[in-house]
Parts: sequence; C-alpha cells; structure tokens
Amino acid sequence: MSTPAIRTAIVAGGGIAGTVAATALRLAGIDARVYEAYPADGSWPGSGLALAPNGLAALDIIGAGDAVRAIDVPVQRTRMSVGLRTHELPGLDDLPPLSLVDRTGLVRVLREHAAAARVPFEFGARLTGADEHEGGVTARFADGRTATADILIGADGIRSAVRGLIDPGAPGPDYTGMLGFGAVVPCEVGIPAGTMQFAYGKRAYYLYCPLGDGRVMWGANLPHPEYLTSAQARAIPAERWLRTLRETYAEDTPGAALTRATNPETLEVWGALHIMPPVPHWHRDRLVLVGDAVHAPSNSSGQGASLAIESSIELARCLRDLPTPAAAFAAYEALRRPRVEGIAARAAKINHSKAPGPVARVLMNLMMPIAMRMMDPEKMLGTEQRYRIDWERPVAA
Repeated sequence: MSTPAIRTAIVAGGGIAGTVAATALRLAGIDARVYEAYPADGSWPGSGLALAPNGLAALDIIGAGDAVRAIDVPVQRTRMSVGLRTHELPGLDDLPPLSLVDRTGLVRVLREHAAAARVPFEFGARLTGADEHEGGVTARFADGRTATADILIGADGIRSAVRGLIDPGAPGPDYTGMLGFGAVVPCEVGIPAGTMQFAYGKRAYYLYCPLGDGRVMWGANLPHPEYLTSAQARAIPAERWLRTLRETYAEDTPGAALTRATNPETLEVWGALHIMPPVPHWHRDRLVLVGDAVHAPSNSSGQGASLAIESSIELARCLRDLPTPAAAFAAYEALRRPRVEGIAARAAKINHSKAPGPVARVLMNLMMPIAMRMMDPEKMLGTEQRYRIDWERPVAA
C-alpha cells in the first residue's frame, strides 16, 4: 500500500475508541498520539460490557482479539424473564458467543496492546480547544499543553468537546429516563455460568450473568425522573442508592438477593444512561469524531463497544487510502452512518419496554413464546453480528 497522505494524528480520548483508533492508525502507517483527560491509573465506569462477534473480529485486525478473549467470559446462552417466567432467546449458533468483559480490564488490555505497537499516551490532558492552520491543527489542553498534527480525532465520549468544535449546535446525548448501577458479587442465582439473563422485575429492569467462580455480574436500569451525570450520582452516598435498589428489587428473584449481596464498596454508580441522537456533522476540515462522541446507542443494543471498535478501524482504513482529510472523513461517514443509526434505532425501541406495568407484564408473558417462535435470528442479528471489515481492501473515495 502507498504511504498515507495524512502522516500524524492527535486522538483526544484514551478509552476504547481512542485506543483502538490510535493502534489502527499505527497499523496504517500514521503516527497517532493519545491524549486522555483522566490520570493513567483511572478506572472506567461500568462493571461489565458485552462484545459481539463483530467487535471481537474487528479487534483481531489490530491483533488485540486474543488478549481480550483471555479476560472474557463467553456468554453461551441468553434468556429473558418476566416475573418468574423465563424465555430462551434465539441466537446465531454458527457464530462465536458474546464476550462479557470488565470495562476497566478491557481498557487496560487495549492500552497495553497499543503501547506494544508504540502508541504514545499522555494523561491528565483535557482538551479545551483547537486551532486549524495551514497544514495542520493544534490542540490545546487545560494544563497549558499543546499538540500539533495533521488531524484531530475526537474519541472523547458522549460529552465530546471535539463535537462542539465541529458544530457548536450539535445535539448532546438524550436521557433514557434510567440511571445505571452494577456490581460483581458472590451470589447464587440458579443458572449456569455464561448465561446472560435479562430480567423484567416488578418495578425495574435488570440483568445478570454468573462468571463461573461463584460471582455474578449484574446491572440495574433504575427509572429516575431526574437526570444525573455520573459525578452527580456519585456525589450521593452509595448507601442511599443501595437502599433504593433494595427497595426496587425487593420482590424480584434473584434481584433481591443480588442487591443484598452488594455493599456500598462494590456498588458501581454510573449515572444517567444515554442514547445519542443522530449527529448532523461527523467531521469538519481536519476534525472528526469516533465512538461514543458520534454514535452511542443505548446499552440495550449490545453493540455500543463493538460499533466504537469498528468505526475506529474503518476511520484508520479511510485515512490510509484517501489523499485528503475531507475525502477520508466523507468515506468514513458513508461507511458507518447507516449501520450505527440503524442499530441505535433498534435499541431505542427496546428501551421503551423496560418499565412495563402489571398488565403489560402479563401480556409480555403471554406473547413471548409466540414471539420467540416467530423471531428470525438471522434477520434480527445476522446483519449486525456477521459484519466484518476487509482491512486489506482499498477504500474508494
């Protein structure tokens, strides 16, 4: 392949998308440096996330797939329960299972792989602005640091500063009406390890999965009328949140047991659960967005992290093959927008069903067996999970 016309990149954000993007850019022959707002030893909120087969396949392109598989728990079965009734969910038997991974562990493994690929990281660097000039862009950080490169990639999350630089009128994330909580706790829940159960409790939705070592990963979607950022939610004592969760899931099995097994020290408080509306402008001049900064489907999609990984690699591929930032960014958006917005729309429909009333719960149980028989897993999941990036194929403008 020819030498890329874009030689250097600043990546704002060192989470999943930013780390994968920088690694893929190095693979494409582009020098990328990551600037992360938080300190190097900072943890990432969330007790666990699922990587779909398409996400792991994308990680294989940059050589990180096996390192992630070494820390995952394969999810062999998925089930849904409404009250005490459980329904098996169909899947695609010829594909690898979902991978359940700890979010902090995933970021750590990806950063280690990036460091081995000679990607430099700078921490405590919160982006505050950027100035474009002939031949490049200079990023400015809160502590006075600056950096100059050919392009600036905004991988800085759902409250992206780069998104505001591209379009000051860009929409922010929408609140789903739920706050997120989770924990990994010792508990007996009566299902085999590697089984993911999505549960409609009497008052709120939750999910759980045994890890095979006596512990269970569980997460709660707590309906809450007031929007709270992660910082605002964590400013409230964990003991108070735990009392609320225990009251909410008191009549649920095993929801009540999971909340009792959780203590204030192990409770993860995530704050508002978001979904990004369609972002009108993904790029401008030498600035471009990737990951949650531009597409963050709700957690109901099961594809958030996988889509961020895919987009990061597709962006690197476009920058490798096309002669200008404008051409590369336009091709990247054309490749990604239809896919990510389609998945986000599917997940948004699921969100509306997460707090059914008593009548709706009865109807759900009556209709679920019929729906399961009529469901076509290939039609529903095939397009999402069979997606594969052809890294070797050149990108056309």
